[in-house]
Amino acid sequence: MTGAAVLDLAREGIWVMILVAAPMMIAGLVVGVVIALFQALTQIQEMTLVFVPKILAIFVVMLLTLPFMGAMLGTYMTRIVDMIITGG
Repeated sequence: MTGAAVLDLAREGIWVMILVAAPMMIAGLVVGVVIALFQALTQIQEMTLVFVPKILAIFVVMLLTLPFMGAMLGTYMTRIVDMIITGG
């Protein structure tokens, strides 16, 4: 296996990680901004108010995008196994 192939595999792994994590991270960001805006408008400064809605939003998004995440990770793993079997 050449250095270029290793770098290509690592680059693809990073992209798969970003694509798998992005929906949950975006949902957490949006919910956090909405709750922060609500807190700023109502002057409720409760620090724990953000956690439960964020956890629920991330959980719902994870359930909705689970088939996509499984397909992405399965495709990446199939490529790695094929490279192991063929020797690079």
